[in-house]
Amino acid sequence: MRQAREVLVIGGNRYFGKRLIARLLAAGDRVTVLNRGSSAPPPGAVHLVADRNDEKSLTTALGSRTFDAVVDQVCYTPRQAEIARRVLTGRTRRYVLTSTVEVYEYEDSIAPVREPDVDALGVAVDLELPWDEPEFLDAHYGEGKRQAEAVFAADPAFPYAAVRVAHVLGGDDDFTGRMTHYASRIRSGTPIAVPVVNHPATYIHVEEIADFLFWAVGQDFTGPVNAASHGLLTTEEVCAAIAAHLPNGETVFRRVEVGEVSPFSFTRAYGMDNSRATRLGFRFTHARQWLPEAVAETLGKDVD
Repeated sequence: MRQAREVLVIGGNRYFGKRLIARLLAAGDRVTVLNRGSSAPPPGAVHLVADRNDEKSLTTALGSRTFDAVVDQVCYTPRQAEIARRVLTGRTRRYVLTSTVEVYEYEDSIAPVREPDVDALGVAVDLELPWDEPEFLDAHYGEGKRQAEAVFAADPAFPYAAVRVAHVLGGDDDFTGRMTHYASRIRSGTPIAVPVVNHPATYIHVEEIADFLFWAVGQDFTGPVNAASHGLLTTEEVCAAIAAHLPNGETVFRRVEVGEVSPFSFTRAYGMDNSRATRLGFRFTHARQWLPEAVAETLGKDVD
């Protein structure tokens, strides 16, 4: 039997974060969950309360603890990354940052994007931007993650990996509202706004990304890695799967040249290449295989 690991999970007490914690506990790992106290972790996990934006608060909460691995689910800005790097240096043998496909938001490539297409070492870090303002942070989500990665990449002695997560679907606890956005429009026949040229994207099931993060904790690779199921999905395919789950309704698309479009509609191509993770040993499923199940999980049985 393998030795139990000491694992710290920062934030991430919902959606795929709580699934990761459940996997770690089931494997016999000793899990510490650190958050601001808004929700308690599952039974069996140690709970630490601290504001990760406050270096003194974070340092005090951790005390003299050290870890085999840290999974940071809620690092969104370079300021947060700087604090995490300073506090955790010397405390962990491995740091896993939950990053995002949105680091590629400036890419437009028919070929799936690979990790070197966004080299964190070449990303400029600006700590003076208004990262503490929710509206700014929401509008610069991809940029915040890019700069957070850059902070860790600049310190070659810090053992970090950045998991660039594809768009996540599935689960009855999907809090994003993106799938229900489509379902409500299909039920009512309300037009769904999409770009004139609407590109497909990469996705991953909520259980699969929890599996991936659990796997990543036990690996020794460093740097960025793309986490996405095999295959691209179009808006039309996602909507077709939702429509098949509904008893009535009509899927109507409205092509727009300017203005807001529906979620999972993209004016640029930047589907992720998952070959690095595959070479490292993770076995992904195919998105089309789990899509109907993901729809059923999120929308539930009550489809009237």
